[in-house]
Amino acid sequence: MTDPVGKIPSELDQLPDRDTEETAEWAASLDAVTKAAGPHRAAYLMRRTLQHAEGAGLALPKLLETDYVNTIPTSAEPSIAEFGGDEEMERRITAWNRWNAAAMVTRGAKHGVGGHIATFASAAWLYETGFNHFFRGKEADGSGDQLYIQGHASPGIYARAFLDGRLNEGHLDNFRQESGGAGLPSYPHPRRLPWLWEFPTVSMGLGPLSAIYQARFNRYLTNRAIKDVSASHVWAFLGDGEMDEPESTAALALAAREGLDNLTFVINCNLQRLDGPVRANFKIVQELEAQFRGAGWNVVKSLWGNAWDELFALDTTGALVRRLREVPDAQVQTYQTRDAAYIREDFFGKDPALAAMAKLLSDDKILECFHLSRGGHEPRKVYAAYKAALEFKGAPTVILAQTVKGFTLGEGFASKNANHQMKKLSTDEFKNMRDLLELPISDAQFVDGQVPYGHPGADSAEVRYLQERRAALGGPAPARRTHALAPLPAPADRTFASFDKGSGSQNVATTMAFVRLVKDLVRDKETGKRWVPIVPDEARTFGMESLFPSLGIYSPKGQTYEPVDRDQLMYYKEAVNGQILNEGITEAGSMADFIAASTSYSTHGEAMIPFYIFYSMFGWQRTADQMWQLGDQLGRGFLVGATAGRTTLTGEGLQHADGHSPMIAATNPAALSYDPAFAYEIAAIVKDGLRKMYGEAAEGEDQNVFYYLTVYNEPMPQPAKPAGVDEGILKGLYRFNTAESAGLELPANASRIQLLGSGTAIHWALQAQKLLAEEWGVGADVWSATSWTELRRDALEADAALLRGEERVPYVRKALEGVESPVLAVSDYMRQVPDQIAQWVEQDWSSLGADGFGLSDTREAARRHFGVDAQSIVVAALAQLARRGEVPASAVKEARERYGL
Repeated sequence: MTDPVGKIPSELDQLPDRDTEETAEWAASLDAVTKAAGPHRAAYLMRRTLQHAEGAGLALPKLLETDYVNTIPTSAEPSIAEFGGDEEMERRITAWNRWNAAAMVTRGAKHGVGGHIATFASAAWLYETGFNHFFRGKEADGSGDQLYIQGHASPGIYARAFLDGRLNEGHLDNFRQESGGAGLPSYPHPRRLPWLWEFPTVSMGLGPLSAIYQARFNRYLTNRAIKDVSASHVWAFLGDGEMDEPESTAALALAAREGLDNLTFVINCNLQRLDGPVRANFKIVQELEAQFRGAGWNVVKSLWGNAWDELFALDTTGALVRRLREVPDAQVQTYQTRDAAYIREDFFGKDPALAAMAKLLSDDKILECFHLSRGGHEPRKVYAAYKAALEFKGAPTVILAQTVKGFTLGEGFASKNANHQMKKLSTDEFKNMRDLLELPISDAQFVDGQVPYGHPGADSAEVRYLQERRAALGGPAPARRTHALAPLPAPADRTFASFDKGSGSQNVATTMAFVRLVKDLVRDKETGKRWVPIVPDEARTFGMESLFPSLGIYSPKGQTYEPVDRDQLMYYKEAVNGQILNEGITEAGSMADFIAASTSYSTHGEAMIPFYIFYSMFGWQRTADQMWQLGDQLGRGFLVGATAGRTTLTGEGLQHADGHSPMIAATNPAALSYDPAFAYEIAAIVKDGLRKMYGEAAEGEDQNVFYYLTVYNEPMPQPAKPAGVDEGILKGLYRFNTAESAGLELPANASRIQLLGSGTAIHWALQAQKLLAEEWGVGADVWSATSWTELRRDALEADAALLRGEERVPYVRKALEGVESPVLAVSDYMRQVPDQIAQWVEQDWSSLGADGFGLSDTREAARRHFGVDAQSIVVAALAQLARRGEVPASAVKEARERYGL
């Protein structure tokens, strides 16, 4: 009896085999088939058996990889009647789009602005089939489908918008020339072309990640009964090279785990990245198939066109399938550029069975298969793949469509390693392309060597067909809508005013103050349901566990278990309609959540108010690229960097000590960055942010901004709000107190200094204020600098106004007007943060900050190390006054010795 397991240990060895003889017979049968008919036949039978078992509902692990053939055979493709379109008409439309995309980039090349031609040339049918048959527009329900267009294919999308009348020749001639106000951005950029583009997809890798979380957020909106968007489908068009970006595959398991069958990835597998093959010595399609199958996705491969059907029908030995499986991608690319003799020898000549097959094939047939016939270039095959994706339920689908990069652009482009960098075609190449595409463009239209745009006419059959198809699908696509939304009602003033009285004798961290404010806001009857709390794990670190039972943590499965802390007041509660998005340890996923929620006002016509709270060190440092994406996409909401500052988070050390996030945030024009010191400042900033982003914005205010607030985990007394400080809080600076108002006694004619502090640093400044008065007879006024960045931006705008001949004084200069004493700024961040405003401060300026790497220690020791504690501030203040001759130089040395500095 044959041992079915042999010498290889198996997990099945630990399970009882109730009939070892039957098991041995199955193994013996397989051995017999292998011996009699060969290993290919045995493997084929095993595959058929596994497919049958899967269809019968048997619980078996799935194979991670299938043969290098189409998932959907030609016989299973839709008939002409099922296709429901005019293939010849769509071929003509696609030809015009190919032409105009290439013409636009070539005409722009004379200005040196560049552009990409080859990507759209490979993907034209992937888009055209979707636009004509699948992609839903927004005119039906305000949402439609969400399209993440591959960035390098944008010329083709512009070409189609030109054909349907949404763009004209002037627009196309301003491709990548935007400064005049009528240009077209190089890639999908909603901020630059807000009526067309919804989603920015370059930087590469962010598109696929965002698409997953957009599909997930669609389910969130539906399950929470905000809006039923269950009809929306998310389509993400990606490059096979782009899949190397870690963000591209970071959330595949989430999409499968949550059963996001409202999501389809379409990966254009032209086997080339920017400088050469994606997997020169391997096969990217097979690698991606295994990766997606392993993550739980449905995989549809559309690799070969109809011309290959004859070859597969001749493959009775399996030799063709074996050869396709073993040929590396770079060699497939080479076949695209070589003659039939080379292909006969190198591809077919490796196996006697293939050599015999090749004798039955003409040279023309071989060239048709290897040069032209790809699944991604045949509309019926693309249609079949898309239809299968929409019909598959329970998991997302990825379509791996094989194409040729530079298809129809001629021998100089197709499959050439350099084609990503090739920006233009010659006149002769365009004429060859015209003949290949059968376009009615005459030689006389090439005036002075410039390629003409082509258009069949606004009332042509092609344009009517295109517009009728789009009308049937719900209007133009892609399209971004700015819905005429009514301003959200402002929460009651008492919600914010409750923070104005301070905390009395109780110490409260600003992180806790912010969370308490949100707890009050989510109870608001009008807008409470629109808050989207997002946290990448560690909600308990931020004191958010009290929100768990009241709001619930979103899960499409609800809670299928009894939580271990069910008997506690603040137990871990998951719910299908949960409000909190608790993402686990993924800042990138949390940012993708935030982007989807922050743009829901446009995507779905439903304004949502996301706040994403995170360790400040792991925000701008780790996911700043997504924060630029957020700005590009015109997102709105509150980013909250908690446990902020370089010296506040005790014991965690260098990798957790944030000394620079406000500086990085300052580089993003859409980010309003604040470093509030007190609870009442947080309340004032959030109140105004809600007004600006969601309520009655003032004339000239940009609503398409987001806020970044830093909050701290150091419990400190929260003072009552002084009178008349609201403007200063929002603009970035106000005087919190004077030495006199703080009750400090000073000698007559005491020297004076202004201490500007932000965030937690204001508490050291207040301690220094007391030491300066009591031990050195120096008066200090303490100012709260809620936003160095907003002060700088206001000053820059004032400078620009002066150059226009307008009289305008920067706010920081007006705030400090009349102050004759020097200014010392202190921050828990690098000095560069407060130094942003130095050039507009007329007084003598100096600053202290936590420059360098962080370290693990107590707060007191860390602050002494960086020279920002109260005693260090005192020494710096005395040194500044000594330079001005206002205190003896000996006082500086005496202070250093007294404080052990």
